[in-house]
Amino acid sequence: MSSLTRSEYLNPVHTQNWVNGRHLVRCCKLIRETHDVLTFCFSMQEPVLFFFKPGQFVTLELEIDGEPQMRSYTLSSAPSIPYSFSITVKRVPSGVVSNWLHDNLVEGMLLAIHGPAGQFNCIDHPARKVLLLSGGVGITPLMSMARWFFNTNAEVDMAFVHSARTPADIIYRAELDYMSTRIDNFHLHLICEHTPVGQAWSGYRGYLGKDMLALIAPDFMERAVFCCGPAPYMRAVRQLLQQAGFDMANYHEESFGATPEADASLASAQAASAQTDSAADTATHCISFKDSGKSVQVSAEITLHAAAASAGIKLPKACGMGICGTCRVKVLSGETDMQHNGGITDEEIEEGYVLSCCTRPRSNVQLDY
Repeated sequence: MSSLTRSEYLNPVHTQNWVNGRHLVRCCKLIRETHDVLTFCFSMQEPVLFFFKPGQFVTLELEIDGEPQMRSYTLSSAPSIPYSFSITVKRVPSGVVSNWLHDNLVEGMLLAIHGPAGQFNCIDHPARKVLLLSGGVGITPLMSMARWFFNTNAEVDMAFVHSARTPADIIYRAELDYMSTRIDNFHLHLICEHTPVGQAWSGYRGYLGKDMLALIAPDFMERAVFCCGPAPYMRAVRQLLQQAGFDMANYHEESFGATPEADASLASAQAASAQTDSAADTATHCISFKDSGKSVQVSAEITLHAAAASAGIKLPKACGMGICGTCRVKVLSGETDMQHNGGITDEEIEEGYVLSCCTRPRSNVQLDY
């Protein structure tokens, strides 16, 4: 808090509200959740109320080994505790950013974040009865929602169903147990894929299926469903609900799409193949980049981000779905078609900005990059 006293820090007169944008934050605490999962807590030097919609995410702006890296992480804390926020990160064996965070981010370190952003949240989709389904570290946005409902004494009936590999891999286990014993509208159900020798477990075993779900939440057809987890997990949940005749208008899921590394390689391959496609009736357009002087000829179906990758230009990117706004770039000339999901404002669009991950050329285009 620097030279500010606690009373000065918490004085509403001096407190600002968090708005979507770029912010410099300080890591103020690390919490060990499991053997490969850490929670990082952040605050700002000046007092800020971190109001956001439970389920939304932030994008971290980092430099690792001299290369810029952008990654989106769901906020695992709730805005009901507003003077700080948290993200929970699982160490992935090949993950450039997750490994760097686990090995290098310490208390007191400053870093830049963008956000909050995201349409997956429990505020825009209110319901009196919810089914919160998560797998692995996908628990984070659902935990933010549960914490919000719990802290605000919301009259929401919650069925919280979490799947983990083993009992030792259950994130937030102690807090989940605590919440389930404090209020009668929080119904906790934990599922473990298997139980290693030496780990005691008396809960559900195996994988979430139709019979298990009917046992856990017999009224699941009447609930709004919020789901987050690995792609195979969410795909299985969707199939399960669709086969049961569930109204999918009441189904909401979180997904950031492919990882930036994999997505960049795919984008480059797509752009390259577009230039040599033998069925070349497709219109092609020249995408030029003002700062580098480079240009590339691409199909009208290729995104500006993919075009940049094929030209050897690395535009920043995180979600890949037009949500986070990380890949924003200014169009100096030419016509484009952008299909975003809320990651850009009307004012930015009027100024000529687009989100390169979800924008395709409709003529020759020059970008300010």
